[in-house]
Amino acid sequence: MEGPPPQYTAKTLDDYLEHLSKGVFQAGISWRVVDAKWPSITKAFHRFNVERVGRMTDRDIDTLVKDERVIRSRPKIAAVVHNANEILALERAGGFKKHLRSFPEYEALATDLKKRFNFVGDSGVYHFLWPVKEPVPDWREWSPAHGMDWEARVKKSRAGRSEGPKGRPRTKGRSASRAAR
Repeated sequence: MEGPPPQYTAKTLDDYLEHLSKGVFQAGISWRVVDAKWPSITKAFHRFNVERVGRMTDRDIDTLVKDERVIRSRPKIAAVVHNANEILALERAGGFKKHLRSFPEYEALATDLKKRFNFVGDSGVYHFLWPVKEPVPDWREWSPAHGMDWEARVKKSRAGRSEGPKGRPRTKGRSASRAAR
């Protein structure tokens, strides 16, 4: 995926749960894998109906862990159920959207969300808030401060590919030792 992910107007708590859950499943996994399985994950979680997901039991979680159509990580599946219940608790305590907007700045909100929600870290919070159009800092400024300087990693990766072992430039075609045979 080039550029930032698309943004959506979250109209219901279900929308918020879906976007939060996508980050949960993407933790440590290629987004391509998550995107490929997302239709099955959505179906397995009742289209992220927050009330239904919040009522899922350990038996329901165990059933999903055995379902090859979804990402079968028990901690991630259980986190989605836990997170649904946290969203519901915040909604009952005064409103989920109101809670998101009750913090003076992004870092305070991020700290709160990381404490409340399971399987959500720095990147997960950012990638939850951005798609649902909540205020986030500019990615180019935020990411290096949180250990996610992707531009530096890409440059380093490209530099590493153009050099062979011990920093010697790679040769095109056959190696010099093979060519001498």
